[in-house]
Amino acid sequence: MNALFYAVPAASVLALLFAWIFFRQMMKESEGTVTMKEIAQYVREGAMAYLRQQYKVVIIVFVVLAILFAILAYGFGVQNPWVPFAFLTGGFFSGLAGYVGMRTATYASARTANATMRSLNSGLKIAFRSGAVMGLTVVGLGLLDISIWWIVLNAFVHEASAAQTLVVITTTMLTFGMGASTQALFARVGGGIYTKAADVGADIVGKVEQDIPEDDPRNPATIADNVGDNVGDVAGMGADLYESYCGSILATMALGASAFFNAGTAVQLKAIMAPMLIAAIGVVLSIIGIYAVRTKEGASLKDLLGSLSLGTNLSAVLIAILTFGVFYILGFNGEGGLPQWWQISLSVLSGLLAGVIIGKVTEYYTSHSYKPTQKLAESSQTGPATVIINGVGLGMISTAVPVITIAVAILLAYGFATGFHYSTDTLSLGLYGISIAAVGMLSTLGITLATDAYGPIADNAGGNAQMSELDPSVREKTDILDSLGNTTAATGKGFAIGSAALTALALLASYIEELKIGFVHIGKQVLEIGDRTVQTVSASITDIVEYYDITLMNPKVLVGVFIGSMMAFLFCGLTMNAVGRAAQKMVVEVRRQFREIAGILEGKQRPDYTSCVRISTKAAQHEMIFPSLLAIIVPMLVGVILGPAGVIGLLAGGLGAGFVLAVFLANSGGAWDNAKKYVEEGHFGGKNSSSHHATVVGDTVGDPFKDTSGPSLNILIKLMSMVSIVMAGLTVMLH
Repeated sequence: MNALFYAVPAASVLALLFAWIFFRQMMKESEGTVTMKEIAQYVREGAMAYLRQQYKVVIIVFVVLAILFAILAYGFGVQNPWVPFAFLTGGFFSGLAGYVGMRTATYASARTANATMRSLNSGLKIAFRSGAVMGLTVVGLGLLDISIWWIVLNAFVHEASAAQTLVVITTTMLTFGMGASTQALFARVGGGIYTKAADVGADIVGKVEQDIPEDDPRNPATIADNVGDNVGDVAGMGADLYESYCGSILATMALGASAFFNAGTAVQLKAIMAPMLIAAIGVVLSIIGIYAVRTKEGASLKDLLGSLSLGTNLSAVLIAILTFGVFYILGFNGEGGLPQWWQISLSVLSGLLAGVIIGKVTEYYTSHSYKPTQKLAESSQTGPATVIINGVGLGMISTAVPVITIAVAILLAYGFATGFHYSTDTLSLGLYGISIAAVGMLSTLGITLATDAYGPIADNAGGNAQMSELDPSVREKTDILDSLGNTTAATGKGFAIGSAALTALALLASYIEELKIGFVHIGKQVLEIGDRTVQTVSASITDIVEYYDITLMNPKVLVGVFIGSMMAFLFCGLTMNAVGRAAQKMVVEVRRQFREIAGILEGKQRPDYTSCVRISTKAAQHEMIFPSLLAIIVPMLVGVILGPAGVIGLLAGGLGAGFVLAVFLANSGGAWDNAKKYVEEGHFGGKNSSSHHATVVGDTVGDPFKDTSGPSLNILIKLMSMVSIVMAGLTVMLH
């Protein structure tokens, strides 16, 4: 097993090596004309200035929380002493992943625009491989962090038995997921507020009121808009999917340790290793898939989608096959073999298939190559009201298939792992099957995230082409790449949301395991459950559930469900209003400049880009704090007041409402954006027509849907779970 484990850090190094290779290849390309370089520099400086300000706020939050965890660990003895350090490393690596991806994107956009002058394939290659830097950095740093903590904790943690030691190690590692989730939420919320404030302000005044093109250099908000694409859709997304990726692996490791607690240390260790090995293989297959992506000149949107699908589907098919190989090695022969290895392989396959289906459904509802978005664009002929009504309806309808897909995947993953025997005895094994299905869904994140990060790079390339006043044919090509990017971004969000649902279910079980360790910390060795007594270390999930009366008949559980459901809507409302307030300031500033600075619209005077960047930066820093802290404070309060029963209700309510709401917001926003693109291609009157203005209004409504509130929800779901897990010791002490 030790030899197999070293494949994990090796895969980590391989991912980081190829990320560096792709970065160096991109940097060798030309940024184009002097004007193109100048615009790229503006965007780069604005993005880095914002990120520095954001990290200053986040560092303060992290220091305060680390001190709190240290007090719980060293002062009250209700927390593992490693938790404060694990928490800090999770946040650091999450932030680093976002930083590397964003820095790459700001260097890639002008180079993509310049390469597109040669051919569409050249532009696609640079944008996609620059996006791959983000994807491979996320998986590389994720596996590196996991590997380091596995080695450190194995060296220093020694419990009463080897089996108990593995349980403590894996549950301790889960806590660095809270650090990653906390950083990701600040990055997503702050970046989302920044980018959408600028985007909405630029669109309302520039495109609707002044009839000037998107990314026109005469628009004062256009630099802030392009900066926002990088800080929200790249840095925020990288931190987001880093915590999704790590969370799924860590939750599966923790469940493997508990599900096979009585099966012997050799079996228990193999169950822990399985998700790490699948993720390691996924790195190699992602690199193969990245090299498979290419297209021809004159390709249509469907052709481009096919090119990207070839890479992602190739990786998915190969991981499905090789997963059976991994479990065959772990389960093969005699003593110490992982039982039911081929059934658990099918659990992984169910997660992979669920991810592919959610991706395809998202593509169908958000790409203007298909009927739903085309019909949405058609509704623009009767004004913005019908665009908004139809877009909301489209988003609501689009939730059906993803929800059913996840439901079926959960049942299949559970059923395959247990041989379709649903009982209290097989519960832990079934939950392990569900958790490893999430690992399957995210195993090829290296290429999945590349298709997502590619979108903002293509968008910025179009902005650079427009502001540099390149030949209109270049903007046409970048618009094709950008339209594809809207669809791939929506697909990436679908993957993140789907994996969040599976991982959150696994984290519910991990929370109960953490409660068990909490009993050990306070010295409670025996649990009295009804008329029987159970040794704490060997108590099952159902024993803990019975001990705390976690049933729907318990009012604490129901109250928790209501609070959890409310949290999803409250969080969305807060972030949506934050974008609205910031956008209002942006609109006022852009109007002021058009009114007071003579010669802007004639191109004789350069707008004051800096003031718009300052408005977005200040608004994002101010507005991101309350929603993000709320996501941390509410689970703590529920645990203190309502105890474990209330916390389980909170997490279940947040998962149910948050998952459906996130799918709705992402798909409505993506469809509105591509409906606008469809009209801009010349349908229903084309650019500057009444239909175009109507779809621009729809797009501005959809901006915070798809880029602020929606993608933040899947982090909210998991962060509430992670906070509950970290605070489980205190909850046990009080209840």
